[in-house]
Amino acid sequence: MNDNLAVRLTDVSLAFRLAKNKTGSFKDFGLSLVKGQVSYEQFWAIRELSLEVEKGEVLGVVGRNGAGKSTLMRLIAGVFPPTEGRVIVSGRISPLIALGAGFNQDLTARENVIMYGTLLGSSPGDMAQRVPDILGWADLTKFEHVPIRAFSSGMMARLGFSVATDIQPEVLIVDEVFAVGDEVFRAKSRDRVSALISSGATVILVSHDLKRIRSFSDRAIWIDQGRIRQAGNPIEVTRRYKNAVLEADQNTRKKPPPNP
Repeated sequence: MNDNLAVRLTDVSLAFRLAKNKTGSFKDFGLSLVKGQVSYEQFWAIRELSLEVEKGEVLGVVGRNGAGKSTLMRLIAGVFPPTEGRVIVSGRISPLIALGAGFNQDLTARENVIMYGTLLGSSPGDMAQRVPDILGWADLTKFEHVPIRAFSSGMMARLGFSVATDIQPEVLIVDEVFAVGDEVFRAKSRDRVSALISSGATVILVSHDLKRIRSFSDRAIWIDQGRIRQAGNPIEVTRRYKNAVLEADQNTRKKPPPNP
């Protein structure tokens, strides 16, 4: 791998198995599964995708819902192994994909901070020392010994973001986290991501906010049906993407309604 590359994907494809059987209930599906009567088909979420991201680069990713953006982020983060091809990431990676998804509901905030930070590559001892700062940034200090099953979704998001960005990552994946939490949290999140960008971290930013993609990104890619449809200047890529979305929406509205 080129020493100047943080991320390289080579001819990567990812397929999911989808059950074709239509059943009326989970029980019916279970019975069909036991009897060996369930058949499957492959759904290719990512197809023959190659991508290189340089160290220190901010890559913006746009695309409609279901285009494969989040699946691509999970491939880069190592959540999914590719069905075909190769994914190489250089350096410590912090994925802000589903904030709090890796937490244990029965553990306290303190215990989850230590566990989650350890999964991201830090030692338990280092994380134990970082707990006060992490909880303080998330404004959750007084909930240190509370099991997080009692947390609201906003509290979970603040805690997950604080842990993942507390220690300088080499590669940061940001998947729509600016859309969660209240405005105070969103402003703090933007400031922290801006600081990470300024410090030289490689950032892959997924967002439906095209203004944010244009303002943050050095380069952008447009994902469509699991493939890169266009890559290049963020202004040009977002303009082409926006025009395609508007055209598709107009064509949809022009279609006659289905017969009753």
